[in-house]
Amino acid sequence: MICTRATARWFSRLAPPRAAVIRVENNIARLGHPKAGPKPRQLLSLPLFPSSGVDPLPGRNRGSGKVTAISWVKHYFAEVDPAVIQSHFYKGLVHVGSSEDEVSPVNDCQKLHSLKKIKHNDVMEVGMKIYMPVSVAESRIPKRYDTIPTESLYPNADEIQYLQRLVIHKDSAIIVLNKPPKVPMKGNLPVHNSMDVLAAAALSYGNEEGPKLVHKLDRDISGLLLMGRTKDSFSRLNWLFSNIGFAQTSSQTWNSACEATVQRYWALVIGSPKEKQGIISAPLSKVLLNDGKAERVILAHPSGVDASQEAVTEYRVLGPTINGCSWLELRPLTGRKHQLRVHCAEALGTPIVGDYKYGWIVHQRWKNMDRVDYEPFSGTPYKLRRPEGLEVQKGSVLSKVPLLHLHCREMVIPNIAKFLGNSGEWHEHGQKWASHKPDLLRFVARMPSHMKISWNLMSSFLV
Repeated sequence: MICTRATARWFSRLAPPRAAVIRVENNIARLGHPKAGPKPRQLLSLPLFPSSGVDPLPGRNRGSGKVTAISWVKHYFAEVDPAVIQSHFYKGLVHVGSSEDEVSPVNDCQKLHSLKKIKHNDVMEVGMKIYMPVSVAESRIPKRYDTIPTESLYPNADEIQYLQRLVIHKDSAIIVLNKPPKVPMKGNLPVHNSMDVLAAAALSYGNEEGPKLVHKLDRDISGLLLMGRTKDSFSRLNWLFSNIGFAQTSSQTWNSACEATVQRYWALVIGSPKEKQGIISAPLSKVLLNDGKAERVILAHPSGVDASQEAVTEYRVLGPTINGCSWLELRPLTGRKHQLRVHCAEALGTPIVGDYKYGWIVHQRWKNMDRVDYEPFSGTPYKLRRPEGLEVQKGSVLSKVPLLHLHCREMVIPNIAKFLGNSGEWHEHGQKWASHKPDLLRFVARMPSHMKISWNLMSSFLV
């Protein structure tokens, strides 16, 4: 048998065969190469530290004459919160090099090994060049934008205009908008374009501070979102949504308006509850997963050993079961995290369409079963046809991976602008100029596109 030198080397101990890597994703084992490592961090460089004949920090009094690394960085990032700069030093993300080192996005990973970490109190020397991740520049979100910087995570002009078009009500105290799905509520360095960031950028309307979120919606939930424009309006509305008793005053008119506060959600669920309407009173508990990195909300154990929170939800079935699903109207009487999703999935046994966290097993069964339903008037069996075109692929009930079908559709709240003045004073019977204004405000938000498609597919059979 003839064997070449390359073949012999391949099977020798000097060059053994490449080890096989087994990766498991979604309970499916695959044979292949390991996952690629994290991408190199994008760096930006500060100018070289000048020679002794040039003042490095003009306009600043320096007693000892020495310039520390954190002072040099703060000089160039004067608009960034000093705590953010300090955290970059503590995390070891600030490096230093000489004028000979040039870091580009292509060879970041190679050049980063030649750079050295620098502490916040290290003294700068002539020719030093500091390198920092771009996250330090993206940590500050300005309130107004004339020109949008490129290659950054700032909201651009189109996103700001889009958010302003979502506003359905604005007065001196509150802002109400129709939140789209897939938008997170709170942002940080790796998460940009969240609701708090966009609101600070686009909905300040001349105020020094942007509006604050009164209540929260999950990332994939759409619908009405209430924001307080002033500190006083935010505090009173936040008390109202947490506990009505905290928001009540000596004014009977205001207290009656607080009692009439209500939120109504529309949800498309898999299956149908046994009772057409009722009240779900099931306390909730939180369970930590993955060493505390993730959490899951479950129904509290009846023994009461674990800590739990009271959770009450009213529900009403809006129509018959079609395509294995039915529409529900949900009214939360308490505001707990994932309350509606857990009550639908675990208390009623009908998880919301697109809620794979609390209804993954039911989704698998629902996709594999023969969905033969009955016409509600004649009683004849039928099977819902899949319409032609791409419209059903936009996350609707007939798409392969539906989006979450939960929408805050209606909200009734007190007209706080009638009782609260611009300077924060409280009018028990309402301001004089606002005597003709209503005591309550009612808002209705249109459903997102994927829920509209699902509604249109089933609306002809709803009663």
